[in-house]
Amino acid sequence: MSRRDIHYWKCDRPAAFHGTQSRVIEDAEIEGQLGNALQQGLGAKVVELSPGSGQGNHLTWNAMIDGQVMFIRVENGPEKDSHLSVESALLNCVREAGVPTPRVFGCDATRSRVPFAWQALERIAAPDLNHWFKQGALDVRSIAFEIGVAVAKWQRITFDGYGTLQWPAEFPEWNESVLSGSRSSYTDYFHVRLDEHLAFLVEHGFLSREQRHDIAAEIETHRALLDLPTGCFVHKDLALWNILGTGNQIAAFIDFDDSISGDPMDDLSLLACFHGEDFLKRAFEGYQSLRMLPSDYLRRFWLHLLRNMIVKSVIRVGAGYFDRDDGFFLIGNGSSGSNLREFTHSRLALALAGLRNESSLNIL
Repeated sequence: MSRRDIHYWKCDRPAAFHGTQSRVIEDAEIEGQLGNALQQGLGAKVVELSPGSGQGNHLTWNAMIDGQVMFIRVENGPEKDSHLSVESALLNCVREAGVPTPRVFGCDATRSRVPFAWQALERIAAPDLNHWFKQGALDVRSIAFEIGVAVAKWQRITFDGYGTLQWPAEFPEWNESVLSGSRSSYTDYFHVRLDEHLAFLVEHGFLSREQRHDIAAEIETHRALLDLPTGCFVHKDLALWNILGTGNQIAAFIDFDDSISGDPMDDLSLLACFHGEDFLKRAFEGYQSLRMLPSDYLRRFWLHLLRNMIVKSVIRVGAGYFDRDDGFFLIGNGSSGSNLREFTHSRLALALAGLRNESSLNIL
């Protein structure tokens, strides 16, 4: 299926919120099929699988394949989406730009042999950085700076078109050089599902009608900021749980499933969905060590924080994240789902105020 009309897969896919709920993996059926698929796809003789620890919307396994340690991701949604092949190409593309990512050993998103897409990756022997952050053991200043450096590096990658990335029909897959955005303007992509997202939040009592009107009006006021001459690579799910490493060193960036061609301030704004002024200032310093900030960067930062918080609000409401405890990766130690709900509300309001007033980062 095409992702052209998707702003963010997790909440906009036809099977909305698939994989975001706690679920029992169909181990017996999928593991058997997966083992055979990996043998055929990788030309392997011996495949040993054990359950993985991924917290995203893919099924995951650890694997030993002919003596090689790997990490396996499976997309088994009813849409029969083939986007894992795009993400596999992007992992290579980002690594070539100088940012560490896991190597891709194989991928089959055709669903011609099995009813799911699979991806075999290098297994990085390190937890995600959120593990260290929740323990208070993360060197935040160093890590935030290096994240900013990575964002600046991968913005060297540019595309024709905007929004969700795809291959033109006439080109074969795995040719990274012909990947392009699915929309002819960034304004079009930015507004994909915006009305539906805001209506969902009103319908579920997360926003009032007045709040919805204020948000939509402020976005329209700053519509001209969306007139991008060129789209750059945007991770689109940049967060500590999508970075592997130690408490003071990054080993790899992962999960590029939602990456797009978009605005330079988008990924930095995503960091502000979770972190405050000190973290963001260090990330900006890392970014500026390699690249100049774009014009109107503050308003563009707040505009994208607002759009990203709308998306995250939809996911958190729709997937029941506000009913979780601190065992859930989004909720800090000693906090609860109600704390996450309060934080989500306040960060959405902060983004709106920042955009309206062109505030500095010190309001975070």
